[in-house]
Amino acid sequence: MIEWISQPWHWAVSGAMIALVMWLLLWFGGEFGVSSTLKTMCTIGGAGKRYEFFNFDWKAQIWNLVFIGGAVIGGFLGVTVFGSPEPVQIAESTQEYLNSVGIDTPQTLAEGRGYVPQEIFALDNIFSVVNLIVLVVGGVLIGFGTRWAGGCTSGHAISGLSNLQLPSLIAVVGFFIGGLVMAWGILPFLLTM
Repeated sequence: MIEWISQPWHWAVSGAMIALVMWLLLWFGGEFGVSSTLKTMCTIGGAGKRYEFFNFDWKAQIWNLVFIGGAVIGGFLGVTVFGSPEPVQIAESTQEYLNSVGIDTPQTLAEGRGYVPQEIFALDNIFSVVNLIVLVVGGVLIGFGTRWAGGCTSGHAISGLSNLQLPSLIAVVGFFIGGLVMAWGILPFLLTM
């Protein structure tokens, strides 16, 4: 059974599951978004006593906390129990591009699974000056952008588009443009510093 689960699955399985979850959420009047769990946790911690923004019925959003907990547990199980014994398969053209910006892709399991580049995420490299700047500036930009856009990528791209909301379409287009600029412009520059 574990061997069957550990095999690569067709992308349509994920799409069908996301569609099913969205249909159930719409049916029961729920909304999907990961960034809203931070607001819920702040409310549970008592932030509503000082700031009106956090003064709401957090118990109505408890399912979001369960979802995030399930995502963390599922990610852990996916790596430790159900993970493939082989490194991730990356297209040759992608490997060539990554090599050109200083990122090696693993060819054996001893070199890593390949989902996160060791040049950035290895414990030896994570506390370098460049990485710390990227983490701090990136965290501030993500936090600011999430509040400014009124939600995160999953909230807009999955929930907002399912509800045919024009602001979500505009936000998703912005997310894609920002991702392209980062992947093709800023990140290669940072990696070559």
